[in-house]
Formats: sequence, structure tokens, C-alpha cells
Amino acid sequence: AKPSPAEQAGIPHHLIDIRDPLDSYSAAEFVRDALALIAQIHQRGAVSLLVGGTMLYFKALMDGIDDMPAADAAVRAALDAEAAEHGWPHMHALLAQVDPATAQRLAPGDSQRVQRALEVWRITGKPLSHFHAQQKRPSPLLQLAPGFQLFSLEPAERAWLHERIALRYDQMLAQNFLGEMLQLRARGDLHLNLPSMRCVGYRQMWEMLDTCAAQGISVATQ
Repeated sequence: AKPSPAEQAGIPHHLIDIRDPLDSYSAAEFVRDALALIAQIHQRGAVSLLVGGTMLYFKALMDGIDDMPAADAAVRAALDAEAAEHGWPHMHALLAQVDPATAQRLAPGDSQRVQRALEVWRITGKPLSHFHAQQKRPSPLLQLAPGFQLFSLEPAERAWLHERIALRYDQMLAQNFLGEMLQLRARGDLHLNLPSMRCVGYRQMWEMLDTCAAQGISVATQ
């Protein structure tokens, strides 16, 4: 559901198609890349627009980032292996033992955040909540663009939002989302525990295809 080629040709877009689905992309990396692009855009005398749905990355850019350790591929692989054997509710229970504050605010099925919290604990021996309690670094966005404006477009009725979500998913299917998922699965190196495959839409489609495979149902795009 990213901007169409025509839309991207009409207005310069950035940070699209910059990672393979196998590669992770952190909020810290986004802050680094976004700040460099904003500086370049302003040097050209143009206006940079930060747009999107999730606020996690914008919050990191706006509020600064906690001084936490970088991702560790080996630790994440070990956590994924444990989760594959015992399930994420079990991993959530482990988190509750070492970081009850973080476990309380995370759902047992929130695998990505549970994994990150356990990763921080195993790397540093300190809970994620400890780092969140520390003073954050100064806002990088405010330092670069102190006069920025924030706009929030919110529907008056949630029913309208639900209709739009359903319409968007129908449009994704019409644009061969199923074919894209079949190609991704055919690669053989992707799995449901990757952040890219846990995204809303991708996760549900992957699980549906898993169910079809388990029941011997053949799925094709035509």
C-alpha cells in the first residue's frame, strides 16, 4: 500500500524500498537517515513532510532515543529459537520475571517488543524499563527544524476508519498482494518471526497461507 510509481514520480519520496525484508530497520537507523534527508531537503530550499501511520519512528525523531544497546543478531536468533519451541506467551512470562514493568504494558503476543525487551536484558543485564526511566537525548528534530508543525487528521467516527481499512486491504488484494506474499514465501529465507513479516497485513496473509498449506489447499494468484 505504498505510494504508486506515478505518485512517487510526481513528488519526491524517501526511505521507500531501502531494505530487504530479511533485514531489520530500527528507530535509531530511521532517525539517522531522516535527519540527513531533512537537512538535504532544507538546503535545497524545499519543505520536508514527515507522513505515515505508526508514530514509533516519529516519536524517536521528536523525543530522542533512549541510550539502549543496538540489536544483537545472535541474541535475537536465540530468542526466536526459544519462542519457536515454547511460544511467545512463555517468553512474556520470562520477561515478567526480569522486567515486570515492561511485561505489564506488553501483550503476551506482542512478539517484536517482547523480544526486544528480553534482548536488552540479556545484553546489558538491565531491564528495558531502566533505560526508559533515564533522561533521553535532546530532540534531534527540534534541533534541526525548531519551527516544525504537527498535524493530526483524525476521523470523527471510528466506523469510517474501519471502512477505510477494509477498503485499503481490498485494494492491496486487487494490486496482487497475494502474489507478492507467495513470492516472499518462495524465497525460503523469510519466516513469520521477522519484523517485516509481522507487519499488519503481511502477518495475517502469512498465517492464512500457513493454514492453507497445512490443510493441503493450493493457493494461486489466478
